[in-house]
Amino acid sequence: MAAPQTPGTPAPSDATVGGRIVLAATPIGNLSDASQHLRDLLATADVVAAEDTRRAHHLAQGLGVRIAGRVVSHHEHNERESTEELLAAARGGAVVAVVTDAGMPLVSDPGYRLVSTAAREDVPVTCAPGPSAVTTALALSGLPTDRFAFEGFLPRKEGERARLLAELSRDGRTLVFFESPHRLAATLSSLREAFGADRPACVARELTKLHEEVVRDSLDGLVEWAGSKEIKGEIVIVTAGATAAPDTDTAGQVADVEVLVASGTRLKEAVAAVAAARGVAKRELYEAVLASRQ
Repeated sequence: MAAPQTPGTPAPSDATVGGRIVLAATPIGNLSDASQHLRDLLATADVVAAEDTRRAHHLAQGLGVRIAGRVVSHHEHNERESTEELLAAARGGAVVAVVTDAGMPLVSDPGYRLVSTAAREDVPVTCAPGPSAVTTALALSGLPTDRFAFEGFLPRKEGERARLLAELSRDGRTLVFFESPHRLAATLSSLREAFGADRPACVARELTKLHEEVVRDSLDGLVEWAGSKEIKGEIVIVTAGATAAPDTDTAGQVADVEVLVASGTRLKEAVAAVAAARGVAKRELYEAVLASRQ
């Protein structure tokens, strides 16, 4: 990973590097989280493609920035049509800033079609990184952050939701979901049913805003909490990953070792390979193999 620029050294201006698409993260609550890069883009971009044009103007006003370029709509209902318009603008030398209502474009927000098409057609795409509710909630959750998966909003249909959660219930990674406040209690109940009442989890509400709230508990405790009050605001749910059950099939472990040995693998190497695959101690497996041969 490249080292950051020396403080005080300005990055090249987007207005001077030719046509391109710039994905610009916007504050998820606190306007102070807006980067200088975002401010510069809003002030200088030839086109600002916004999920909601009114919110884009309101954001710029809150940041004390005047949008000089064209502001156009780019949302899930017109993404197919607007994608070609934005690509044409970038091909013609325009800087196109893509912003959503809050957070990073493409993360449960419009932009994927635009970026994937731009990549195929060699239209330059870059990013003005910034706030994301996903990583903010993950960092605050108190749950492991070394491996995680973002699942967005769960399916509304009960059968589809149940099938997905059954699959995710075996996933060892920390899981991050978005949810609306009026569906929170029902979703937590579905998670409890699929993952178990004792699975550690966290609900992060109104992140970076005045009434930010982060509640950490088991899924059972969170179901009780959500049912005891009226929940408002933007919601992120984070759950711990599944804990692998210990492998107690000693006979199967020994059989796997003997198959490798029969194929020409040395005993110690076969034991090491099976122990790693099964998540068991090498010494105990080695002793079990010797005992089975007596």
